[in-house]
Amino acid sequence: MTLTARRLVPANLRSRALVALALLGFAAPALAVRIDGHIDPGEWRGAKHITDFRKVQPLNGEPGSLPTEAWVLSTPKGLAIAFRCTQPPGVPRTRQRIRRDENAQVDRVNLMIDFNGDGRTGYDFTVTLSNDIDDGVITGETTFNNDWDGNWKHAVSEDAQGWSVEMLIPWYIAPMKAADGGERTVHMYLDRVIGATGERDAWPVASFTRARFLSDFTPVTLPAYNQPLLAVTPYVVGVRDQVAGRNHGNAGADIFWKPNGQTQLTATINPDFGQVESDDLVVNFGAEETFFTDKRPFFTENQGIFDFSLLIDNSQLIYTRRVGGPSDDGNGTADVAGAVKLNGSVGATQYGVLAAQESGDAGRSFAALRVEHDFGTQALGLLATRVDRPFLDRQANVVGIDHRWQPNDKLTVTSNVVGSHIDQQGHLVTGVGATSVVEYEMNERWTQQWLAMHFDDKLDINDFGYLPRNSLNYLHWEVQRRYSNLPADSRYASHRWRFRVIGIDDDRGVKLERQLRIIRQSQLRDGGEEDIQLNLNTPAYDDLLTRGHGVLRTPAVHVLDWQRTSPRKGDWAWKSELTAAGSDFAGMRRIGYEVMFEPTYFFSDELSFFGGPDYKFQPGWLVWQHDNLIGSFDSHSILLDAGVNWNISGHQELRVKLQALGLDARLRGAYRVMPDTRALRTNDPVDDFSVRNLGFQVRYRYELAPLSDLYVVYARGGYLLDPRYEEAGSQFRQSFNLRDSEQLLVKLSYRFEL
Repeated sequence: MTLTARRLVPANLRSRALVALALLGFAAPALAVRIDGHIDPGEWRGAKHITDFRKVQPLNGEPGSLPTEAWVLSTPKGLAIAFRCTQPPGVPRTRQRIRRDENAQVDRVNLMIDFNGDGRTGYDFTVTLSNDIDDGVITGETTFNNDWDGNWKHAVSEDAQGWSVEMLIPWYIAPMKAADGGERTVHMYLDRVIGATGERDAWPVASFTRARFLSDFTPVTLPAYNQPLLAVTPYVVGVRDQVAGRNHGNAGADIFWKPNGQTQLTATINPDFGQVESDDLVVNFGAEETFFTDKRPFFTENQGIFDFSLLIDNSQLIYTRRVGGPSDDGNGTADVAGAVKLNGSVGATQYGVLAAQESGDAGRSFAALRVEHDFGTQALGLLATRVDRPFLDRQANVVGIDHRWQPNDKLTVTSNVVGSHIDQQGHLVTGVGATSVVEYEMNERWTQQWLAMHFDDKLDINDFGYLPRNSLNYLHWEVQRRYSNLPADSRYASHRWRFRVIGIDDDRGVKLERQLRIIRQSQLRDGGEEDIQLNLNTPAYDDLLTRGHGVLRTPAVHVLDWQRTSPRKGDWAWKSELTAAGSDFAGMRRIGYEVMFEPTYFFSDELSFFGGPDYKFQPGWLVWQHDNLIGSFDSHSILLDAGVNWNISGHQELRVKLQALGLDARLRGAYRVMPDTRALRTNDPVDDFSVRNLGFQVRYRYELAPLSDLYVVYARGGYLLDPRYEEAGSQFRQSFNLRDSEQLLVKLSYRFEL
């Protein structure tokens, strides 16, 4: 049972009396709010009533085509929100069921809130017409991460003229700054999406397609409450390994304690860091590491404060997949003995502390400290991390300082400086990096962006963080133009054009890229989306291909990509992609292509099947062999991505996911990369090769209570690099025989709120 909420009041008795009288209209009815989807005027008496919803998709600020109303009310049990969405019989309603955090074009409403009002971290709560939910964290103004799952209430009701939603967001959902005088000022954004057309109507007029989003939320002052919570979630898991022919089990617990509004402690003991979610198949022969998101509950719970991006391709100072990743001694993945995380605030300063320990002699120790201070138009932060790796006799220390400046409502400047200090077996290496982005919204139609990055060749943050490469100097200038008032007879509702000029050199002055990028992102009136991107590249150099054994001159390679998604119409929805690109080796003299088509068939609102092929032809594909030897291959690949989604009831779901890949690579020539950057033909032996890969999972989930689940998961997979040529079609068919791993997992977790 949740602890009783305590109302925050001023210390001064006279002020206390004045606030109590002023807020009497809010406090009295708040006690009677029942989250059942039916908006009772008596329950919502005294709430803030919002009716001015305007179009933000397309982004023209016009009144919404259908009326929308919302009510906002502060209660001891949490922040209560109600929506009334008028939708008469003539406007189709999309009642399609979705799994939690699935992105689908359905009728829905969104509450997005920044509890501290400083534009640093926001929370997104989505409810669909079918009472399914999506929740996530917003950082960096416009970056959404749906890995986080919160515990909150929601309900939906429907009638002939529309539908209604009620939500209750507990005050313990996130750490918050101390209230001022018994009141709390949060920044809020509400919107409603019409599934049949894709129209999004919002209050206020703000959009995540702009440089600023979180900072454009509207301040709302509410009575403040303090809602402490102690929650313990023990788990047990049993696994049958069909390949090894053995059984094993595990048990542990997650602990969540929020003693007051400003402090939150999360801990995990002998955590189950095994995934019940499967990663997508990736075949990577490149020099840059593949990035994967993290769904593990401990690392998604209020992780936003630790967000510290270096602006390039998923870069972060804290990449939580490092913890419990491949062990330093090479014996599989590491076991995590425990981890703890403390979040809180003192005045305008927020802090976070994170520590994790792996077990065994090769176990690594991870630690991080995060501090941020809000100065109003400016914010300054520090993130320091340390990793001890005893098996390698290595200690890695990284410190980053980030700064954000918003002098007015048009200009945003975000910058950071990072330094690394690596001590391995007494050998010290230090590196530095810095990034800065300037975004200037000239008016409602035009926006400019300038971005600069510098990472020296000694910068190394990858013991705890993720950086795809160092030795980089990057500059770009981008201008955007929005078209949001297209003719009524156009099939498009809006366009956003982006023109970007990019220059990249490594830290020795080698020209890595000179590119003109043209992008058009379009919203269609049927609710679908269409994106077109053209990259025009000049000849340049590749300094990563040979892993430090030479720099290769590369030809001009242009890329044209088209993507289209169509939401559900009747029983069908689909998405497709077409790509044409030049060759790594021959440039535009040989053109490769990729074709993807994935339809979805809906047997009902609850049951659907998706599946489709992705076929790719890559001529002159360069693959590193060893030292300065590379091979040029003609490659074909076939990928099948298919699955079944069945929402059996509000508490049960069955998911089937299948990915199978076959790839062939026939050698066209072996080459040595010479000191003058040329590729010289050689007779060194380089073989054709083939690859097959399989990932298959059947997952049943029964929700016993919020954040309490029973999982039954069957998974099978495998990977084979075949040192001979066999056509992609044959490799694809044989991929279904792979059985490197096969297991049946049963996991039970139950959350106790004390």
